[in-house]
Amino acid sequence: MRARATGRARAAAPAPKGRRLVPSPVFVLSSVRSGSTLLRVLLNSHPKIRAPHEMHLRTLEVRQTKPYTEKAMKQLGLDGAELEHLLWDRVLHRELVHSGKELIVDKTPGNALIWERLREAWPDARYLFLLRHPASMVSSLMNGRPDRDPAATAAEVKRYVDAVDEARRALPGLTVRYEDLTARPADTTREICAFLGVEWDASMLEYGKQEHGPFQAYIGDWSDNIKSGSVQQARELPRPDAVPDSLREVTRRWGYAC
Repeated sequence: MRARATGRARAAAPAPKGRRLVPSPVFVLSSVRSGSTLLRVLLNSHPKIRAPHEMHLRTLEVRQTKPYTEKAMKQLGLDGAELEHLLWDRVLHRELVHSGKELIVDKTPGNALIWERLREAWPDARYLFLLRHPASMVSSLMNGRPDRDPAATAAEVKRYVDAVDEARRALPGLTVRYEDLTARPADTTREICAFLGVEWDASMLEYGKQEHGPFQAYIGDWSDNIKSGSVQQARELPRPDAVPDSLREVTRRWGYAC
């Protein structure tokens, strides 16, 4: 009563964390060129799972363009980060409702670089860690691009694999290998479904018979392999002497020979 009478503003209560429209989304944490689009379309073929193209949440930002806007939001207990989390959550919810499914999976490789913010935004999120031989990811980026600098390409991959490695040590989740996904897609997708708490569905292996949206640059893989509509066998693993020096340690840590 005294605060109202004198016109003094009461301190805002902290913003509630974790109360999301989508309380437990699934995030694939992976490097670029790790086979995440293949994993996406296999999951999206499940009748209960929506796995859209890359969502790029980390580049979806909220700007408070006036000082009084920030002041107003502060009174609501909302800072810039939480405002963005609310926006991210609303985007995922909209896509999930539109699909009519039960679970949503975001496979954007850039998510590996913001795993701490994802954990903050969604305390109950679930994670799939998708691994691939690091030298295979480098060669995939280099393929058909003679203008690419090998050292810079290896550094780009290392940035992602280091982030995935750090997330694996900090977060609970299921680790999936691209090589296993291509060699044994039925067994691997069964394991993923068990982790996600849904019954495995054979239609997952026939992703080419279903609609997944366009295969375009910057929102996923657009290669002929993914457009084929069927799981393609992974290339042979690189020879140990083909592994860049900067990636040798993480390659060994991930269980690949180098």
